[in-house]
Amino acid sequence: MNKVVTRFAPSPTGTLHIGGVRTALFNYVYAKQNNGLFLIRIEDTDKERSKKEFEKNILDSLSSIGLSPDEKPINQSERNNIYVKAAQKIYESGNAYWCDCSKETLDKMRKDQEAAGKKPMYDGRSRNLGLKQSENTVLRLATPEDGEIIVKDIIRGEVVFQNSELDDLILLRSDGSPTYHLCNVVDDYEQKVTTVIRGEDHLSNTPRQIHIQNALGYPSLEYAHLPLVLGPDKKRLSKRHAATSLEEYQSDGYLDSAILNTLARLGWSKGDQEVFYIKDLIKNFNINDVQKAGAVFDVSKLDWLNTQHLANLTLDELKNKLRPYLENFNINLEDHFDEDLLISSMRSSSNTLSGIASDLKPYYLDEIEYDDKAISKFVDDVGINILSDLKEILSNIFDWNEKNLDIALKNYQSEHELPIPKVNQPIRIALTGSTRSPSLGLTLVLFGKDKSLDRISKLLIKN
Repeated sequence: MNKVVTRFAPSPTGTLHIGGVRTALFNYVYAKQNNGLFLIRIEDTDKERSKKEFEKNILDSLSSIGLSPDEKPINQSERNNIYVKAAQKIYESGNAYWCDCSKETLDKMRKDQEAAGKKPMYDGRSRNLGLKQSENTVLRLATPEDGEIIVKDIIRGEVVFQNSELDDLILLRSDGSPTYHLCNVVDDYEQKVTTVIRGEDHLSNTPRQIHIQNALGYPSLEYAHLPLVLGPDKKRLSKRHAATSLEEYQSDGYLDSAILNTLARLGWSKGDQEVFYIKDLIKNFNINDVQKAGAVFDVSKLDWLNTQHLANLTLDELKNKLRPYLENFNINLEDHFDEDLLISSMRSSSNTLSGIASDLKPYYLDEIEYDDKAISKFVDDVGINILSDLKEILSNIFDWNEKNLDIALKNYQSEHELPIPKVNQPIRIALTGSTRSPSLGLTLVLFGKDKSLDRISKLLIKN
């Protein structure tokens, strides 16, 4: 049996879409499971829309998330002669013909077909005219007029297409340039691809491409058409649902491993197990278990999985991953007197690295952003009095540790018969600007005595 070879074939007409990452991931994992090769080719024959900056984004993004190809990527724009030779071979074998139908002729043909209640498609009128190539002709594949094509799909089983429903697709345009289907088939053969794993939106292309394979005498391929990635409204994922490019999720502070984990679970599951790393996927993923129905991309699921992956980082790994996000706020991690205690205390403060970095700002920066709702709820006249009392009590604690601080706060709360939030939240707001922080005794330790008292004074003066 031939070595398994898969490929991811993006068009560089935009940044790498999250759905494209899922396709690349499944191709990568399937190849690695079978000790095969994972390849990339850039389908950049659309000269108008293809951009080098998008190509760079796609290749850099795949590399950054760990889905690097086993061979140097190829560009279709550099392979025109190979496609033209293949088209010539199809023509010489009698499986293609030249067609000179004008746009006006084709438009009228389709209108007449629609008026007659028929499917609009090319009717093969030039098939037997024996036309020669000219500046007005396109080369069309002579698709069999009867019979059927059976696509054996790993996910969908056998999918049957009637040849009568497939028209004679164009292989070469009138300017001599090859079309998508021809390039796709030739490259799969040239790259020795054995298995095509792609979105279900390509399923209707498959019988056409099989006809080209047959015309060229190429071996048949293995196919798996993945369910589309949908938004919560069950429509194809787009920017109206959420960010769609990989780099947006990376810059928001989602771990690559959590992104891959989330994408792997779009259309595939393994019992009750939720958390997977790439090594787990290579071990456990089974393409036969991928569902047919569309898979909903849920950001809240990504949030949850990201917290699981963050929790699995060592402290040093977490600190290294936080550094670039802290640098966005001009924060140097080492500027805190006990950075390890601080980071270990704050590691679950948010779902993302960028969120944790933002939550760390009050511990490093002098400027505090107060939450207006928190101020109005807890720093009223009563809250100010409580804060003033507690400042006095805290200033007299000389052994500034979590246990002593907790005892002092508890004693004040009991003595005045106050609910815990009435005591704790005004201090928390004074220190961090919000009602969210680790336990209050620990939070006071993380700020230190001088800074804690200074912050409390600032809030008292402000109010």
